[in-house]
Amino acid sequence: MKSLLSAAALTAILAAISAPARASELRIGLQDDADVLDPDQSRTFVGRIVYTGLCDKLVDLDKDVNIVPQLGTDWSTTEDGLQLVMNLREGVIFHDGTPFDAEAVVYNINRSMTLPESRRKSELSSVESVEATGPMQVTFTLKAPDASLLAQLSDRAGMMISPTAAEAAGADFGQKPVCSGPFKFVERIQQDRIVLEKFADYYDADKVSIDRVVYLPVPDTTVRLANLRSGEFDMIERVAASDVASVKGDAKLSTQEAVGLGYMAIYANINNGDRAKNPIGEDARVRQAFSLAIDRDALNQVVFEGTAKAGNQPWAPTSPWFNKEIPVPARDVEAARALLAEAGLDRVPVELQHANNPVVTQMMQVIQAMVAEAGFDVSLKATEFATLLSEQTAGNFQLSRSDWSGRPDPDGNIHQFVTCEGGINDAKYCNPEVDALLNEARATSDPATRKQKYDAATAILDRDLPIIYLGHQTYVFAMDKGIEGFEAYPDGMIRLKGVTDAD
Repeated sequence: MKSLLSAAALTAILAAISAPARASELRIGLQDDADVLDPDQSRTFVGRIVYTGLCDKLVDLDKDVNIVPQLGTDWSTTEDGLQLVMNLREGVIFHDGTPFDAEAVVYNINRSMTLPESRRKSELSSVESVEATGPMQVTFTLKAPDASLLAQLSDRAGMMISPTAAEAAGADFGQKPVCSGPFKFVERIQQDRIVLEKFADYYDADKVSIDRVVYLPVPDTTVRLANLRSGEFDMIERVAASDVASVKGDAKLSTQEAVGLGYMAIYANINNGDRAKNPIGEDARVRQAFSLAIDRDALNQVVFEGTAKAGNQPWAPTSPWFNKEIPVPARDVEAARALLAEAGLDRVPVELQHANNPVVTQMMQVIQAMVAEAGFDVSLKATEFATLLSEQTAGNFQLSRSDWSGRPDPDGNIHQFVTCEGGINDAKYCNPEVDALLNEARATSDPATRKQKYDAATAILDRDLPIIYLGHQTYVFAMDKGIEGFEAYPDGMIRLKGVTDAD
């Protein structure tokens, strides 16, 4: 009998050893659905989360927001600041087998600068040309020095896609994206899921433990958390502030958080089609009145339970780029009424569109009540986030509430939104003086000179108010206790290298 038991036990052990390991699937709940999955055309925050697994960049950020190597291994800038020379990583291939080399980088940068649908043009507007100066070396030649260029290359402007796939697909590349990241594209069903699987030939594949990633958009924060607790999701991003204490008290869950680099804001349609033809689009005094009627500190307490920071600029008051001469304004209903009277107005009807998730909806309802006391009759229009961005681009809005996740260089929070040819200037605001100041800020690496330029630009923007800044949020992630190795970064991205799922 002992002999039989030993044989049976040995057989079971051998079967366990020889059986293939269980494939690990990570299901991530997102607040929104991504827009088109083409780095040159897209603009959503959650799209960037997906890209973090799908598309490697020339450079990346570390947890302290320092620029670090990724597909570029090292770089140098000439003394006059007009050339950036970058050496590239050997042994990298795209998901379709196309080799990554200097010619691939040249193709990508030129595509970003010339594709008619590209939103990266303003981010790379300082680049005169890019050329392969060796099989694994590229040289960027600039029209003028650009202190922001490396930071731009740490995001969508620096994401590398397969030239072979891009040439074949053209503007439809986003239907089946091909990059060189740790995961490759499998499928996408709009408003339902985006599926990626581990790329076996990834250059750093031994650091990737997850076999399959499924991104699932669920705008309702309560439903998203319920799915995490039920085991339907393994991780969720942007936990509602009202749920943080509950999540931290749940023995089955863990959290990670980081203060974001970006801002929450309301965009005003200044000159983007017929819907700009109304008092709030045509008169800066009306926009100033709207801003003065908002109690930003109360918003933070009521909606975010003190986890956000009130703000009135592209950078938080704690940032070295914040203009201290323009502090966050206190609510002043009487001053707001006086500005409307000066503009010859009593009551101002206006439509404000916003994303259809509970946190943003609550925030807009609070603002709706606040500004009503000053003379604004706000009608709220909730919509899916990718649709909201499409409507902004088309000019089909009067006011639109949207977030910006932020960039490590100050240029990334302001230039493309307010310069005349800015790639994400949905307001169609155009002031040559602001353009000159922001272009000059790009062209110098001296922090003090840049600060002077940004201070001057923010003073003008605070007067014209194409963007009404509300504050700056903290990113909170929640996950099953079995998820290990994940760290929250200030850019809000979900990096999966080194992440394991013990369950």
